[in-house]
Amino acid sequence: MKHFDKLRMSFLPRPLDPLGCSSVQEQRDLWQRKFCRIAKEMVQTEQRYCQKLELVSTFFVDILKAKGTLRSDIREDIFCSIKAILSVNQTLLIHLENGYLGKGLDQFSTHMHHYYTYVDNIYKAQKVLQMQLKKNKAFRRFKKLQESRPEFNNQKLEDLLQLPLQRIDQYKHFLQDLTANISVDHPEYEQLLRRWYICEGWLKVVPPKGAEAKPKMFFLFSDMLLQVKRCSSLHSTSGQKFTAEHAYPLQDCTVEKVFGHTRSQGGLLTLTFPRANLLLMSSNQENLNDWYQSLSSAIRKQNSKQTAIYQRDELCRRPLRSAADRHNTANAASRKRNMLTAEISELPQEPPVEQEYSAPKRMKPSDASEQSAETSSCVIL
Repeated sequence: MKHFDKLRMSFLPRPLDPLGCSSVQEQRDLWQRKFCRIAKEMVQTEQRYCQKLELVSTFFVDILKAKGTLRSDIREDIFCSIKAILSVNQTLLIHLENGYLGKGLDQFSTHMHHYYTYVDNIYKAQKVLQMQLKKNKAFRRFKKLQESRPEFNNQKLEDLLQLPLQRIDQYKHFLQDLTANISVDHPEYEQLLRRWYICEGWLKVVPPKGAEAKPKMFFLFSDMLLQVKRCSSLHSTSGQKFTAEHAYPLQDCTVEKVFGHTRSQGGLLTLTFPRANLLLMSSNQENLNDWYQSLSSAIRKQNSKQTAIYQRDELCRRPLRSAADRHNTANAASRKRNMLTAEISELPQEPPVEQEYSAPKRMKPSDASEQSAETSSCVIL
């Protein structure tokens, strides 16, 4: 009975002091514990990931090159940029192990082109690998011998070649969890909250004048929604790339969900931006809900980040001065403000410039710095 009373009492709300400092501090401590746990998990998984990449690089790429079992072009087709990826991730691991998550991920994102090359080549790699296993007896025997080594722990080369693709998706979740539990006072707050990829998918854009809704591809980032179109199939290097049609910054954006506008399940998403309105439709209820939740979360985090910056600026106030000094300063500031207003009124108003650039379909966290809505150059990684 005493044990039951203690258990029941543990669920009762704790009394707070008049300022509520206890609950605030407890929440901060909870975020800190979660952040440390996620960071530790990221380090441990990165260590295992690098160890497996090193196995492939040493026991397959290097030895195959020394033995000459495969021609260099065939070896390149199968393993592609895996050695470059290993080098990049070994550097990232050093930063993570020393606690520099933001710095490590920031530098890592500048080398993402090695991953893009690898991802674009993976289908060809699988095809060439299977062909060599059928036709090249020496390579087939070599592969079986290497996979039997105790270091591989019964893992097949086919599975190990998939690791970079799987790891990229894990980084996205790690970033989301880290930024959700980081304090604004953390020294790496700004670095970890740079733009990152959230989701992608097709939605129908409803025109304002009642024309037929057309399906469009969208990419959602932490600070921007991109509407894109496929590159021309006539272009020799188009591949699976897209060209941006419109970039909608999430700052000062609102999203609402409206039902009853489709014959089946689903509905509409109404996005209101400072200079544009966007009406998106989906007949799939689950897809609509996923987009609504992702947009709402991204917009909320974007707005909270702006609020945190404003609050931080408010704390940086000048020291108090005498009443005479304040009076003189106020008069001078008033004169400067009137002159500045007159100058601004004479400047021509330029229309916003629509930006257009190419982006690979598989997008991940970017190292692009936060910029303003109409002038930002979105570097998509």
